[in-house]
Amino acid sequence: MSEREMAKVMAIERAWAEAHLHGDFETIARLMADDFLKIEADGSVSDRAMTLANYTLETRAWEKAEGDEYIVRVYGDIALVVGRWTARGINNGKHFGYAARFLSVYAKRDGEWKMVAEQSTEIPAR
Repeated sequence: MSEREMAKVMAIERAWAEAHLHGDFETIARLMADDFLKIEADGSVSDRAMTLANYTLETRAWEKAEGDEYIVRVYGDIALVVGRWTARGINNGKHFGYAARFLSVYAKRDGEWKMVAEQSTEIPAR
């Protein structure tokens, strides 16, 4: 496992969280592969266009959006990142706060890492 490639993937993962915090949808779109897929909380699957449309439909203000507890694995041109996501803010006028365990899948294309898939599962409050 290349430490250099792991560092590149983690830089993208951190940029992803930072883009959410600041509502930077251009960066989110740039980090996603054209064939990106997301498994939603209800088990449905969204493609890149559907996922990006959801960002623009929401009136969300983030107070916190960050990841930690990372586990990174690089397998040639594929990388997996498992971590914990914590978020807090206001969505459509209602406060929200949650933690989730996530899996992000990256593929290296033309020398650049792109997120190709994402899934998260909310961690129940104790």
